[in-house]
Amino acid sequence: MPIRAHLAEFRNRIILACAGVLVAATGGWFLFDRTFDLLTRPLYAVAERDDAIVVPNFSGLATALDMQVKVSFFLGLIIASPWWIYQLWAFLSPGLHAREKRYTLGFLLASVPLFGAGVGLGWLVFPHAVEVLTGFRPTGTSLILDAPQYLSFAMKLLLAFGIAFLLPVVMVALTWAGLVSARVWLRSWRWAVLLIFVFTAIMTPTPDGITMTLMAVPIIALYFGAIGIGALGERSRRRRRAAAERESSDRGGKEHS
Repeated sequence: MPIRAHLAEFRNRIILACAGVLVAATGGWFLFDRTFDLLTRPLYAVAERDDAIVVPNFSGLATALDMQVKVSFFLGLIIASPWWIYQLWAFLSPGLHAREKRYTLGFLLASVPLFGAGVGLGWLVFPHAVEVLTGFRPTGTSLILDAPQYLSFAMKLLLAFGIAFLLPVVMVALTWAGLVSARVWLRSWRWAVLLIFVFTAIMTPTPDGITMTLMAVPIIALYFGAIGIGALGERSRRRRRAAAERESSDRGGKEHS
């Protein structure tokens, strides 16, 4: 496909993915109250523990409405994850052989749980992050947080972990499509490990290195697992190419004789 066709395909996939998220966000609108309760629960736990006032605050007239829209789209991203992940695969799949395209279901069955596992891991980290960050409040003082800023922090944290767990599957797709070789991923493992530790250090504001390491290890394992799966796909492709060349050579030899 020429570059213009690739760009048109990318645009169409983005439009389809956004349409799916928009539909899911409509349903997420009705889950706002429940989601808001879950995301603010760590704040009230800190307030109960310290016997202090720790509450989110909406300072503007339309702030609550604006926040409900943002939370609805956040829920839409999670609910519609199978749909927009499929659009990502559909954009990359033209570079694959017919046999590799059969793995579409496997790609989705791996990607969606991994994205969910990343969001779940972020949810485990989130209450500890709130506890640590609110711990810098001087004794005897109250903490009235800007609700949009607090909720944005929570949503970015959860989505960051979800996307981090999704990247290894994208690595496999790029390798099978021939865009990046498994050898390139392997040569870059030092930088990848460094970036993963930097990511987990930022996303886990607890001062101990144990929590950061526990968060980084599964992501590193997924990275090397993606390299291995990508390498197997490359080996299979080389074997098919060699078999096709031998068959073509044998056919040419017979025709010549």
